[in-house]
Amino acid sequence: MPNPVYVALDTTNVNQAADLVAKLKGLVGGVKLGLEFFTANGPAGIEAITALGMPVFLDLKFHDIPNTVAGAMRGIAPLAARYTTIHASGGFAMMKAAVDAAKDAAAKVDRPRVKVLAVSILTSMDQSAMESVGFSGSVLEQVKRLAVLTQASGVDGLVCSPHEVETVRSMVGPAMALVVPGIRPAWAEAGDQKRVMTPKEAMERGADILVIGRPITAASYPADAAKRILEELNG
Repeated sequence: MPNPVYVALDTTNVNQAADLVAKLKGLVGGVKLGLEFFTANGPAGIEAITALGMPVFLDLKFHDIPNTVAGAMRGIAPLAARYTTIHASGGFAMMKAAVDAAKDAAAKVDRPRVKVLAVSILTSMDQSAMESVGFSGSVLEQVKRLAVLTQASGVDGLVCSPHEVETVRSMVGPAMALVVPGIRPAWAEAGDQKRVMTPKEAMERGADILVIGRPITAASYPADAAKRILEELNG
C-alpha cells in the first residue's frame, strides 16, 4: 500500500520546506503546500518543491464563481501538483467547472491532470462555529450533503474530518479518495483542530490520505516522528 501520509509544510520559506522534504523523503507519501506558501512564493516556489521528486498536494481551497475557478485551475496546471482543493460549498457548477478545466489544461500542457479534492467542513470548525455562519443541522449532516454533491460533480475526492470518514465512505463507495486532516497521533497535541483522530483509527474508518503537520514538522527530529507514525500504521 502506498504511504498515506502527506505532511503539511506550514511555512512560507522555500529553503525550510526543501530541507523538510529532504529529511522526510521516503518516510511520507507526499507534502502539502498551502495558501500561505503559494502567496509568498508563487508558482516558482511550488516548482522548487516538485523538482525534489516528492508528490505535492497544493491546498489552495478555491471558492469563487465557476468561470474564475476554472481559470485558476488552468493557471496551476503547469505546476505538476498531484492534488489541489476547492470548497464543496461553492456548489455543483463550480466543482464541475474545476474538474473540466483541470482535464482540458492538462492535455494542453502535456502533464498529468491534477486531481481535484473538495473540502467539506474545515476541521477547525465545530458545531457552534457552523451555526454561527448559518449552516443548519449537524456537522455530519452538512458533510453528507456535500459528499453527495461532490460525487455527482465528478470531483476526485472529498476532504473531511476523521469523524465523518466512515459515514462518507459508506455513501460514496471505494472509488472516491477521502483525504483526512485533523490527524494527531496519541502522543501529539490537538492544537487548533477540533475534530481529531489518530492515524490508525482514521485509516481503519476508510481514509485514503492522512494530512499531518505539526506532529512531524514541529518535532525535534521530523524523520523520527514520521517513522513513529508509520510504525503505528503498520503495527
